[in-house]
Amino acid sequence: MKPPNGIRIATSELIYKSGLNSSHEPASRPQGESAMAYKEIFWMACDSTEQLRAEYGPFHTRAQAESEAHKLGFGYLLRYEHILGENEEIEEVRCIFVELAGATPVGDEAIPVTLHTRCATCGEASAHEKGWQAEVWADIHEFEHSRHRVRLFEHARGKGLKEIGDWRG
Repeated sequence: MKPPNGIRIATSELIYKSGLNSSHEPASRPQGESAMAYKEIFWMACDSTEQLRAEYGPFHTRAQAESEAHKLGFGYLLRYEHILGENEEIEEVRCIFVELAGATPVGDEAIPVTLHTRCATCGEASAHEKGWQAEVWADIHEFEHSRHRVRLFEHARGKGLKEIGDWRG
């Protein structure tokens, strides 16, 4: 049995006033429409704004979603708004992305970089994770082999190998 409209409205207003933002809220409607509609809101944590993204949730409040996003290392929240009609059927869906403070912008994700040193004279080479390791390797090689010159390259997946000129300047 379906509850009368008056009970449904009162319940919705009570939940809305209690601060549970994922419940029904009265939705603004164009002037010509007489039917009362409700807005159902819930939150998701997500890793990007791209079409193919990881989402985690749903959450009742933004605070819950934000907490989980930080734990997972996600930089965005996604707010879903469902506009519900008379029979509680979804009439419209709105998606709003919220970028969290300290998040890296889309397309600027951290890509691991490997440093490579190579002697231009004899061809001896080595790979390094830190800049100081490359510097130490070059110093030792040039000390042991006078007149040798070491070159530095950085390699990032998807970007290839790029020489860093005048790195010992």
